[in-house]
Amino acid sequence: MSIFVDKNSRVVVQGITGKEGQFHTRHCVDYGTPVVAGVTPGKGGQKMDEIPVFNTVKDAVDEAGANCSLIFVPPAFAADAIMEAADAAIGVIVTITEGIPVLDMMKVMNYLAGKPARLIGPNCPGIITPGEAKIGIMPAPIHQPGGPIGVISRSGTLTYEVVNQLSLKGIGQTTCIGIGGDPIIGSNFIDCLEAFENDPDTQGVVMVGEIGGTAEEEAAEFVASKMSKPVVGFISGLTAPPGRRMGHAGAIISGGSGTAEAKIKALNAAGIHVSENLGEIGELCSAVFK
Repeated sequence: MSIFVDKNSRVVVQGITGKEGQFHTRHCVDYGTPVVAGVTPGKGGQKMDEIPVFNTVKDAVDEAGANCSLIFVPPAFAADAIMEAADAAIGVIVTITEGIPVLDMMKVMNYLAGKPARLIGPNCPGIITPGEAKIGIMPAPIHQPGGPIGVISRSGTLTYEVVNQLSLKGIGQTTCIGIGGDPIIGSNFIDCLEAFENDPDTQGVVMVGEIGGTAEEEAAEFVASKMSKPVVGFISGLTAPPGRRMGHAGAIISGGSGTAEAKIKALNAAGIHVSENLGEIGELCSAVFK
C-alpha cells in the first residue's frame, strides 16, 4: 500500500463533529483536499458544513467512496477507530490523536499485521503532498509544491521548521510526513525512506529524528545499504538529560541507549549529511541538494 496521498485521495474524517475535527477538516478542505465524509457514531445523517456524516467508516466507504482516513478521536477510543478504518478497507489511516495507551497501540499493530492498510501516526501532524492534498494539521502555506525533496520527521513542530527553511531557500517538497513521536507508531523512518527511494519525483530526503529508541540508527543502516539519494539528517535533544522525557512519549533516553550523540554518530557513519544546528539546516540542504 502506497504511503503517499494526492488529489485522488478521498478522505473520511473520524471525529469530524468535535471542535478539533471541525477546525482541521475545514483547513484541509480549504487546501483543496477531497474530504468526502465524516464519521461520528450516532450522528449519521447530519452534515458538517456540506460534508455528510456517517455512523461508521464502512458507510463512508460504501456511500462516499472514502479511501483515506483522518482520525481526531479521543485517546480512549482511538485504537478502535483505527481498527474500524482498517476493517473498512481504508488504504491510508492518519491518526493525529495524542495519548493513546501503549497497550492499545500494541493491539492495533497486531490487528493491522497482514492487512493492506498503511497507518501514519499516532501523535503526528499527518501527511501533505504540497499543491495536491493535506491530510493532517500542518500549516499548509509554508509548503512549496514541485519537489524535489521528501521530508520525514518524528516531531510535528520540527517538521514545520525544516519545511519553512526549505521553502525559503526555494527548495520544494514532494511529500512531507510526520510519523509521530510515540513509542509505537505505524509507518516508520524506513517505510518512508523506502517510499522516497522508489519515488521518481523525489531526489533527496530530510530526516528529522530525536532522542529515544533506535529508529534513527536503524534508518541509518537502511540509508547506507539501500538508498541512492542524498539524505540530510537532524537529531533533536542533544542536551536532554537521561531519564527525562522530552516532549514525546518516545523521546526518552533509557540507560545508555537513545542518546542524540549515538544517533548522530550512526547518521554520520551512514553517509548522511548531519546538521547539529536546526537553524542552519536550510543552508545545509541548499548545499547538499544542489
